Amino acid sequence: MNALPPGETLFVTSRLAGSLRHAIGRQLHADLQTNMEVARAGGLTDEQQQLAYQRAQKRFFAQFDAELDRAEVGPTYLEKEKLAEIVAGELLMLEEQGFRVLAFAVLPNHVHAVLHLPAGSGLSMYKALQLLHQRTAAQCRRHLRNQLPPEADFWQTGSYEYAVQDADELTRILAYVQHHAQRLRLPERFHDWPYVYEMVKL
Repeated sequence: MNALPPGETLFVTSRLAGSLRHAIGRQLHADLQTNMEVARAGGLTDEQQQLAYQRAQKRFFAQFDAELDRAEVGPTYLEKEKLAEIVAGELLMLEEQGFRVLAFAVLPNHVHAVLHLPAGSGLSMYKALQLLHQRTAAQCRRHLRNQLPPEADFWQTGSYEYAVQDADELTRILAYVQHHAQRLRLPERFHDWPYVYEMVKL
């Protein structure tokens, strides 16, 4: 297993509020919990249990992301270039706080980002993402004006976070993020800044 630099590397997905049917979201989370419980009760070794957890998370994410890619419900505000610029700019501002932004992709209704938190930094990934959501929501609201009611949320509360296990997995995730727009056959603008970014080296 190839090692990552010391610290924590996360694959984070944030989505716009209302971008997933409630019934589908509940079912996906229920399936994930069931698979995790089966792994816990299966008499597995610690290593086998950890691998089973990872498989369950990956199955959940594949279904979750496929639903978001279909964009059958909810807003697609992020297809507006100005809003994509806001999100991209705020993601890169995390570098000034001490994070490493390895890659991101801004899709019409969700965002993927690969972030590295160096060991000993004293930073909180959760707090940084919470503040990023607050800042981007406030800025995007000003550009949307009357398209988003004052009482409506911009981002769905929380985000999906997956801890990258090793350098090989990181390579696969970076490729997934970088080529997401091509797989979805989105217009050419989604293949370039500000919709996509990848750092050359960790």
